[in-house]
Amino acid sequence: MAITQEMIDRINELSRKKKAEGLTEEEQAEQKVLYKEYIAAWRNNVRAQLENIEFVDADSKN
Repeated sequence: MAITQEMIDRINELSRKKKAEGLTEEEQAEQKVLYKEYIAAWRNNVRAQLENIEFVDADSKN
């Protein structure tokens, strides 16, 4: 799943609310789901970047 701006906005909104006044149980559950989705998407992105790295030997004549 791709990270959308709406997801990031909602994560930030919940984070601000948590610090200011606390979250309801439903909001805590939503925040947990959003965090899991965000972390999974982030890991997939990093994995894809690492898989596309090509090491080149500076001494190689190819």
